[in-house]
Amino acid sequence: MNKSANTFEVSPKPRPEKIYIAGHRGMVGSAILRKLLAAGHTNILTRTRAELDLVNQQAVSDFLQDERPDYIIIAAAKVGGILANDTERGAFLYENLMIEANLIHAAWQAGIGRLLFLGSSCIYPREATQPISESALLTGPLEQTNEPYAIAKIAGIKLCENYNRQYGTQYVSVMPTNMYGPNDNYDLQTSHVLPALLRKAHEAKLADKPTLTLWGSGRPRREFMHVDDMAEACIFIIDQGAENGVFNIGTGDDVSITELAELVCETVGFKGTLEYDRSKPDGTFRKRLDVTAMTKLGWTAQISLKDGLASTYDAFKANYCLDDPTA
Repeated sequence: MNKSANTFEVSPKPRPEKIYIAGHRGMVGSAILRKLLAAGHTNILTRTRAELDLVNQQAVSDFLQDERPDYIIIAAAKVGGILANDTERGAFLYENLMIEANLIHAAWQAGIGRLLFLGSSCIYPREATQPISESALLTGPLEQTNEPYAIAKIAGIKLCENYNRQYGTQYVSVMPTNMYGPNDNYDLQTSHVLPALLRKAHEAKLADKPTLTLWGSGRPRREFMHVDDMAEACIFIIDQGAENGVFNIGTGDDVSITELAELVCETVGFKGTLEYDRSKPDGTFRKRLDVTAMTKLGWTAQISLKDGLASTYDAFKANYCLDDPTA
């Protein structure tokens, strides 16, 4: 590496010795941490939000200058469901822009040539052709309810792409589909659809309610992937030594929100009927990723939605329902 010019000459397919996970307490970051430890990676850096404010540029720069990890995984982000995205638009845009810009720029300044940036499938146009390929990026208008979050993630992708072009870094971006699993967010004001449904169905069962209400029409289709599959995909990318590009990470299959709710109710044991609150937004009608690029590399998701829901419900009961006598 030529440090004076901050350009990089990185040997192919290295096995990183020191890995920093930004966002290790979140659903994705914690899954990556578990999988890295299980794979034999022991030199892993983590910092809580109290220890390192990723929105603070100077703090991030000082941290990376001091620690100089071999590889950075950016799993940190401000995240939420339709309601949170649509009501906290400024915060979603600002905080996500700052987190990714601070980390990517400070990584380059510190001479860290490899990095994995986690984006989101919401980066793609609302009316993108299904399944959505990586080439669909910036080819049409975004879904309005989560446009600020999507714009921030697109900026992160483009930062990686253009630092690679200008400075010779090897920064890779991965676009996960909708994820679920251990350490998910079950707050009904900020959660995504699957954990929200899981909690609602569980509470409806306990209260012996006759109905469960879904937002919107139930017709939109979504793809869901267990977070452990996402973590495996990230480690696969690292171990393959991918140098650049954008990779969709998903299962390649989708279900309607109604079908998802029916499977959640079966998993939870809720026997009531489904109702629909059509005053609430549906969001994008369909969003299924084209996972051909990852399949060609040799990786495919392994956990079925049925099996993943069962293990997720077990984790939910163990960690969030301590006062529930049936848990």
